[in-house]
Amino acid sequence: MSTVLMDVTQDIALQPKAFLGIPIALIGACFLSIGAQLQHHGVAKVEASTQQASSGLSLSQLGRLLARPSWVVGTVMLGLAIVFQLVSLTLAPIIVVQPLGAIALVVTAILNARVSRVKLNRPSVIAICLCVGGVGAFAILAAFTARDTPVTTRALIEILIILAVVLIAFAVFFYFFRSKFKALIYVVGAGILYGFVATLAKVAIARISNADWDWLLVLCILALLAAAGLGAYFVQNAYSSGPPDLVIAGLTVIDPLVAVTIGIVILDEAAQAPWWAMVGYVLTGAVAVYGVFQLARHHPQNSEALLSAAPSVAAVSDTSTDSGLD
Repeated sequence: MSTVLMDVTQDIALQPKAFLGIPIALIGACFLSIGAQLQHHGVAKVEASTQQASSGLSLSQLGRLLARPSWVVGTVMLGLAIVFQLVSLTLAPIIVVQPLGAIALVVTAILNARVSRVKLNRPSVIAICLCVGGVGAFAILAAFTARDTPVTTRALIEILIILAVVLIAFAVFFYFFRSKFKALIYVVGAGILYGFVATLAKVAIARISNADWDWLLVLCILALLAAAGLGAYFVQNAYSSGPPDLVIAGLTVIDPLVAVTIGIVILDEAAQAPWWAMVGYVLTGAVAVYGVFQLARHHPQNSEALLSAAPSVAAVSDTSTDSGLD
């Protein structure tokens, strides 16, 4: 037993500075929560004023968002969230910091409950505990068993090829089936795209830091911008047909799952992890995912919103009028 503990201690995969990525990622998650709440309020206001059917935001509606202080401030908050996330990714592996974004769901649920004056029920509180416990255990386990590996040229090419296929698939589906897109579909699409964005951002930062300027870096940055832009558009459309809790719930499940899968399968960040750590990844991740879905299902305002998208937008517009931002 002592030999096993000694081996685990000697095989700590991360440098001490990597542990700083955890609190930085948590701060970014808080900015993400506040930004999502404010952006949702702005989108609801624009839709209420234009009274257009929400089969996707039009160009005129997107332009009107720029005139909404709540949406602009929310965008700034999301920008800060991205900055903190990028800093955390430079300090620690993706599978350590990316799952911490699930904390954004907890903050969003509490914040939205305060804004909408809807008290969290018992199932929601239990779900929050599952989210915090599962994500916390996953991050701690990954911090002691994962390793931060350089992204090889072959791995980057594989990521770019997969992303190209995903972008083409989403473009085709959006073109032909846009009228049938609902909040959940937009959230799934955004979550998948943002998972690739996190990975490509880490790659770009590493290559720029090492002065590794080549055509792959340019292609990486272009792919990152394309995925981030389409993902952001999907998020705004999700706000137009669902509450912020639903949007953040989907993003904090799908985004980390995609990023962690890339980190494990392509980047080999968990290659040296023992078998019991792999089992721990699955169990703690499953607990966190289950908690997220339970929170999305049982949150009082979410339950109402899932029954009818239109009333949810109206409710947010009515209950958010005293937020101080129009």
